[in-house]
Amino acid sequence: MFGYKTHVSIDRKHGFVRRFTVTSAAAHDGAQLANVLDATNTASAVWADTAYRSKTNEAHLAKNGRRSKVHFRRQPGLDLTPAQRKANRARSKVRSAIETVFAGQKHRFGLFVRTIGLARARTKIGLANLAYNLKRFLWI
Repeated sequence: MFGYKTHVSIDRKHGFVRRFTVTSAAAHDGAQLANVLDATNTASAVWADTAYRSKTNEAHLAKNGRRSKVHFRRQPGLDLTPAQRKANRARSKVRSAIETVFAGQKHRFGLFVRTIGLARARTKIGLANLAYNLKRFLWI
C-alpha cells in the first residue's frame, strides 16, 4: 500500500485536535490507539471505530482508567446482537465529530498529501491540524 494515514484524538466538547499520529497506509489502525490518547484529557471514555477494538487496546484502556466506547465488531459468520447494534448507533453519534476533522481537511483545506517520506507527510498533516484548530477556535 502506498500513502499515509492520520490518526486523530479530539476534544469532545470543543472539537479541537488534541493529538495525532501519521503512519504509512500499510500500518494497522488499531496499533495506534495508545499513541493518540492524551494523558492530560480528563474524560474517561474513548470512542473509536471497530479497527481499534482488540484485547490489547481494551486492556490498555482499562489499565489507564478509561472506559471503552469502541464500536463492536461483527464476528465472522455472525451478526451483531441487537444490544451491540444499538450501542454502535449511539457511539456513531459521538464519533461523527472526528469525521468532521477529516472532512474539513479534505474539502475545506483541499488537503492532498503527495510527499515522499513520512516526516514530510507528518509535517503537512500537522499543519493542516493546526489550521483546523485555528479555524475552529475562531468559530467558537
